[in-house]
Amino acid sequence: MNSEELRLRTRRYAGEVIRFVDNLPKGMAYDVIGRQLMRSATSVAANYRATCRARSRPDFVNKLGIVEEEADETLFWFEMLIESGKCEQSTVSNLMDEAKEIVAIFSASHRTARLNKSRSH
Repeated sequence: MNSEELRLRTRRYAGEVIRFVDNLPKGMAYDVIGRQLMRSATSVAANYRATCRARSRPDFVNKLGIVEEEADETLFWFEMLIESGKCEQSTVSNLMDEAKEIVAIFSASHRTARLNKSRSH
């Protein structure tokens, strides 16, 4: 997957999460978790976009780490919805599967970038 395809994938995912959050029932727990979920999912897309425009190798590695963290946080908020009984796993399984794939992609990319950075010194 090239950087443009990944940029599109993360942006589409952010849009899917926004639509999901917009359809959550009203209530304090839904509002808090929904806000956090939307923030982290949109942050994945925004920070990956910034990664593509990194000014240096260390900046690129750092930004990739942020994307990885935000993707993992997105997964965390879906887990919280399930564990708190606010959502059935079957309702969010597709969104969680995509979050897991995104975490895996960026974990591997971040690891590779860190290794390549250390080899270049």
